[in-house]
Amino acid sequence: MNYWLLLIPVISGFIGWVTNWVAIKMLFHPREPKFIFGYNIQGIFPKRQEQFAQKLGKLVADELLSFSDIEQKITNPENLKNILPQVETHIDHFLRVKLSDSMPVVSMFIGDKTIDKLKSVFMEELEILFPKMMKEYATSLKSQLDLEKIVTEKVNAFSSDKLEDILYQVMAKEFRFVEILGGVLGFLIGILQILITLLTQ
Repeated sequence: MNYWLLLIPVISGFIGWVTNWVAIKMLFHPREPKFIFGYNIQGIFPKRQEQFAQKLGKLVADELLSFSDIEQKITNPENLKNILPQVETHIDHFLRVKLSDSMPVVSMFIGDKTIDKLKSVFMEELEILFPKMMKEYATSLKSQLDLEKIVTEKVNAFSSDKLEDILYQVMAKEFRFVEILGGVLGFLIGILQILITLLTQ
């Protein structure tokens, strides 16, 4: 047996590891297009960042955070009810303190019963008014807020260095696994080559 054949799995494993390592690096590098041997080489994310931004913007606007969801949250009666106690506290403070400071003569003729009655009338009116106001606000916001455009511009302006750092922080183990897997597969292919060589001799 030729013992030099034992180097084949080692070399194949090394090639498999290097190939996957280079493939991962080429997700982000080179940042700018480079002509190598007549071919235009650029990292996948930098090259496709604009298309990625457009797709992500559309996905966020249509599926993940549609404006109808925002409108539903803004106009949800339960959410509006949660605001009313704060409003009531503010009105009570206004009638008892601020009105007295601003218009002392008027406040002299307003007792607790009148304040409670005024507050009750105000709160009833606000319960009717709030949903209408929030609905109109949501409609106005929709015409001003283009979620797809905002997300697209933000992602398009995102630094490739920052994106690479984030992905490496999140997926460092997965990238390492892919590199090791390339080495293992290369090693196994090398062993297979040895077996084929020995069987065909």
